[in-house]
Amino acid sequence: MTDEPEVLTRVESGVGRITLNRPKALHALNHPMCDLMIAALLDWQDDESVLSVLIDHAGERGFCAGGDIRMIAESGAGDAVAAKAFFHAEYRLNALLFDYAKPVTAIVDGIVMGGGVGISEPAVVRIATERTTYAMPETGIGLFPDVGGGWFLPRLPGFAGTWLALTGARLKAADTVALGIHTHFMPSDEIEVFRTILAADPGYPVDIADELAVDPGEAPLEEQIDAIDRLFSFDTVEAIFAALEAEGTDWARTQLAVLKTKSPQSLKVTLRQLRTGLHLTTFADNMAMEYRLGGRIVRTHDFQEGVRAVIIDKDNTPHWSPADLAGVTDADLDALFAPLPADAEWTPL
Repeated sequence: MTDEPEVLTRVESGVGRITLNRPKALHALNHPMCDLMIAALLDWQDDESVLSVLIDHAGERGFCAGGDIRMIAESGAGDAVAAKAFFHAEYRLNALLFDYAKPVTAIVDGIVMGGGVGISEPAVVRIATERTTYAMPETGIGLFPDVGGGWFLPRLPGFAGTWLALTGARLKAADTVALGIHTHFMPSDEIEVFRTILAADPGYPVDIADELAVDPGEAPLEEQIDAIDRLFSFDTVEAIFAALEAEGTDWARTQLAVLKTKSPQSLKVTLRQLRTGLHLTTFADNMAMEYRLGGRIVRTHDFQEGVRAVIIDKDNTPHWSPADLAGVTDADLDALFAPLPADAEWTPL
């Protein structure tokens, strides 16, 4: 056991430092961690001695693997009060970072999924390394790509965000930098050099990252971008399935096989989330949409079953209900996306 906090916050040489410190859980976020980060960011917001913010992690096992899914599922199996409170805090953290007045750098050295994407994507400097693995795998557990996924993913080039969100595909740094998910690539052994120079010149993380960044190499995804843009451009999941089936290539067959393992409800929710999010005018509006969805989705059969199959029992054989796309109706989606009572809606800080 350790008495160390799960997030270390301090100011060093003009840099507000946030270090995720829950390595045994791959720094998965919980409610207290979000509260600690929010408190630090609010303290530094008007502190003239803090010129920029740096988010990184302790240890070498990954940046942040997501949120505390077990807690969310346990809460969702009951009254969902704790799950909603977590989402409320987490989304406020995401929005605070998105609109933060000082430059934020995230060093995404290792696994970054779900909640880890939510605290790194708003940063102006997002540094990937050879150890980076990025994914939004939520459709595989009956969830949806929250923490701002409805804003960031549809704004990636073409329909790459739709493909990533529906399939849960994992990308390495060459692809994430090519798509603009991450802004810079550095070998992991150069990260300490970046921190050292930032401490000497804390107000200019973009310039420092520009100077130290190197070419991550050829992006493997380039070969499939045209197919992704063609096959994932449709506004219904059924049309995407049909297009993949008609395409007939090995790659298309593989994508279709992957999609057929995902929750039909999650696929339809996610596609509507992304198509809606693209046309929202503020990040806060997107987070309000995701908060409505989150509090409802965690109470559904598919989320409970997805967590059981993937995280608890690890048999990886979820039994979705409805079992196919036809069983998920527009009325079902309308109910999940419906506004909350005015006094229950999410609001930014």
